[in-house]
Amino acid sequence: MVGAGVAGLTTALELPSDADVVVLCKTAIGSGAATAWAQGGIAAALGTDDAPALHAADTMRASAGIADAHAVDILAGEAPERIDALRSLGARFDATLGLEAGHGHRRIVKAGGDATGAEVLRTLVAAARARPNVRVIEYAHADDVALDDGRACGVYAHDVRTGEAFVVRSGAIVLASGGCGHLFRYTTNPAEATGDGIAIAARAGSVMADMEFVQFHPTALAVDRDPLPLVTEAIRGEGAVLVDETGERFMPAIHPDAELAPRDVVARAIFDRRQAGHTVLLDAREAVGDAFPEMFPTVFASCMQAGIDPRVVPIPVTPAAHYMIGGVATDDRGRSSIAGLWACGETGATGVHGANRLASNSLLEALVFARRVAGDIAGAPGLEDAVTIVARPDDPLVDDRDEIERLRVAMYAFVGVERTRAGLKAALALVAGLRARPDAVSATLDNLTLVGKLIAESALAREESRGTHFRSDFPATDAAYAHRSYVRIEPTRE
Repeated sequence: MVGAGVAGLTTALELPSDADVVVLCKTAIGSGAATAWAQGGIAAALGTDDAPALHAADTMRASAGIADAHAVDILAGEAPERIDALRSLGARFDATLGLEAGHGHRRIVKAGGDATGAEVLRTLVAAARARPNVRVIEYAHADDVALDDGRACGVYAHDVRTGEAFVVRSGAIVLASGGCGHLFRYTTNPAEATGDGIAIAARAGSVMADMEFVQFHPTALAVDRDPLPLVTEAIRGEGAVLVDETGERFMPAIHPDAELAPRDVVARAIFDRRQAGHTVLLDAREAVGDAFPEMFPTVFASCMQAGIDPRVVPIPVTPAAHYMIGGVATDDRGRSSIAGLWACGETGATGVHGANRLASNSLLEALVFARRVAGDIAGAPGLEDAVTIVARPDDPLVDDRDEIERLRVAMYAFVGVERTRAGLKAALALVAGLRARPDAVSATLDNLTLVGKLIAESALAREESRGTHFRSDFPATDAAYAHRSYVRIEPTRE
């Protein structure tokens, strides 16, 4: 198991209790996972006026026409039981359901107001620690998939503190290492979100899907921090409005749902306003006001740390890279195109989000498809062998932080909220130069440049605008592109 967020830990816990499970975690367990940063919640049709079919319909509507309907039905249909499973493990959820953009009903299961991800991760970490068959190797960076005659048989890894290298041998490899938000200068993701699972699957020759679709959250706190604190969509769900520095509310003129329009619409509106020289602010003074500390304690704390009291002044916001929709192409059981290799969570791409993810379907996707991965592995013949760990020559530790920062700035500028052919080619030229360096590069830069290349090339090939992918030189949606995209590179590691 590569990754110790919601997808990795759920997979580990759903495997049989007598299975030998090893989880590689790039930091100390419980930290570094984007799971803990998820504020909004988990979408599930639990209300008396709601149903999975309605949840599925909202998901399809948000997807800009290319979500996999079968995957969407699985997601919405299995959502309620996934909430029940978390409760049985000890998760403490709020009593009321929230509303977020794109949802026709209140169906957002929350914890601590805006600390849902933290509560989910706390629950899963505690459960994993109580399972004697689950071994967690902390500070372990997965470098590549080991292959034997085209089948995945292990993972090459190294200790991020010392460079000490090893290989984990197993008949079932699961990539659940999250997304690649750190590829962009402005992101709400932790620094550990460097696309590791996506990159190592691509180098192994796995088919990748939907790489051009990267979701930018409309409202990150616009302050001098990296990453940027998230300002949850649930605040807009409670009635907060977007205004510029003059107090003008601009979203009603752009979309009939105003602030609760799909994320891509709101993100572009804010981006364009800022590009025109305006400051964009989220005004929650009337909608939330004095209740802010109780309703949204995480956002309130971030604002106060930045010297902003959201009870009395509007919150400055900006779009930031938030979620990787594309990734390792999988079926509805998390199987990649490589035998013995599964992927789930943000690393995988089931097609459930199409071109634009519906709010609060991310933790849900990880929970639903991680369980399906575990079930598939448990039912596969010949995978009962114990996991073995073997040392190998140490990897060099390389400091290329300056190069990574150059890449991040270029990716946000040219492969971000709005894209053009010229900008995409500029980004690809920079990536090519970084990948052609004669000296050694770190595993992080290697992974970031590969994922950046795949995103930019896929964005260049899609000459239309759809969902999170907006080409200002091709601003219309083209029916000829009403399909998912796939790409595969020849294996570079064996």
